[in-house]
Amino acid sequence: MPNPGHNNNFIFYPTDKTALFIDGANLHAAARSLKLDIDFRRLRAYFAAQTHLIRAFYYTALIEDGDYSPLRPLVDWLDYNGYAVITKPAKTFTDSEGQRRIKGNMDIEIAVDAMDFSSHINHLVLFSGDGDFRRLVEALQWKGVRVTVCSTMRGVPPLVADELRRQADRFLELDDIREHISRLGNQSDPQATAEIETV
Repeated sequence: MPNPGHNNNFIFYPTDKTALFIDGANLHAAARSLKLDIDFRRLRAYFAAQTHLIRAFYYTALIEDGDYSPLRPLVDWLDYNGYAVITKPAKTFTDSEGQRRIKGNMDIEIAVDAMDFSSHINHLVLFSGDGDFRRLVEALQWKGVRVTVCSTMRGVPPLVADELRRQADRFLELDDIREHISRLGNQSDPQATAEIETV
């Protein structure tokens, strides 16, 4: 399937029905590598101003073992401010070296929901650089949905898989929209940028 536009002059069509699918942990890693403090109110407004934004989904795993989760303020804020938040309990385990690790991958939830929702949209913006999503992008394209992948190549190492970037109709460099989605110095919204690191 041809990939019509990998250039940065791509314009979102105002009539496109568009959905954002945000892999929270992956976006957090990309933003951290760019030293970018994302304002989720501005991020949603940025896309809503350019296209017919149908829905913005945010996916994350939460630790639910009684400990305070630094993600809770963000999840609660997103819930009340125009995002559909999908969570699941993260699992903790001890690896072979005795280190406590967290397992909270949301790939299956994102893939299933994206396929289910594809009949309602023309354009899907996937905030992830995970190469495992290449097949999902291809399947969405066969359904007639254009897919933009938003991540960064400017991290060290680059945080977007080459196969995912090649498959997408367009790659949007997160750093290129920094001025539109970063928090302003005087903001006091109770947004948190913490994400758990999962395996």
